[in-house]
Amino acid sequence: MSRKTVGAGGMSRIGADALLLATAAVWGVTFVVQKDIGGLPPLAFVAARFAVSALAVAPLAVLEGRRAGLPYAPRAWRLAVAIGVLLFLGASLQQAGLATTSATNGGFLTACYVVLTPFVVWALSRQRPRAIVLGAGVVSVIGAWLLATGCGPAEPPTTGDGLVLLADLAWAIAIALTPIFLVKTQRPLTLAFSQYAICCALAGAASAVFETAKPESFVAAAPAILFAGLVSGALGYTLQIVGQRYTPPAEAALILSLESVFAALAGAIWLGERLTAAGAAGCALILIGAVAAEAAPVFAGAKPASV
Repeated sequence: MSRKTVGAGGMSRIGADALLLATAAVWGVTFVVQKDIGGLPPLAFVAARFAVSALAVAPLAVLEGRRAGLPYAPRAWRLAVAIGVLLFLGASLQQAGLATTSATNGGFLTACYVVLTPFVVWALSRQRPRAIVLGAGVVSVIGAWLLATGCGPAEPPTTGDGLVLLADLAWAIAIALTPIFLVKTQRPLTLAFSQYAICCALAGAASAVFETAKPESFVAAAPAILFAGLVSGALGYTLQIVGQRYTPPAEAALILSLESVFAALAGAIWLGERLTAAGAAGCALILIGAVAAEAAPVFAGAKPASV
């Protein structure tokens, strides 16, 4: 894939990477916001935030569908449903994990999907990931560990740690499937609405079965719901989908891993958390990992690979 203009939308690879960087910034800030949802259970929070996201994107998806004219092919619908289910699993497991693990462990473990994504792509497409992508992923995870622990021992493992790791697998598979869907349909906004609606429906049903959410809890968590629904969901996830039309999934995961850097900056600004020297070094390593995967093919005089 070239860094020149590609695809029907006419967006350059650099422009797409900028959208993914904006997504990482939005998600990083949201990580701080969604840590504190008061007494609202995690599945109820997920259902509420993605209901807001679906409502916000619905008019744009309808407009996109009218312009496209042609209906979805059956396989495209199956892909959209699969991505929606993966979003539900990733968001629900992460939110439940954040309730039972430390922010330190959660921030580090969330970044681990950057290592899983190239292997998921390999399994789906039979395209071996480039060595620079694997190396950059390892560097980014080391950076995330430094950022989360300050070079000290991590917090004792909890059930929440395992839930966040399972969420990572769901994120990795969703990132790998998204460009497959977009190649078949060229309808990113329709995918955004579909995955939000599916995630909302599944989370709502699961919450009704396993949780008891009081109305006053929704009211108390309204600022977090609106921020996560409008900024992280309607804006962030939609930017991710659009950006992935032009950025290979493994490289996209590396850029999105900068979420942990933005989360640290947001914590420092809004929560007064201090960034240690080791944490600053971790931020630098995550940035180096993302930049290396993007810049190495340019310096080698080759086009960026597809994975």
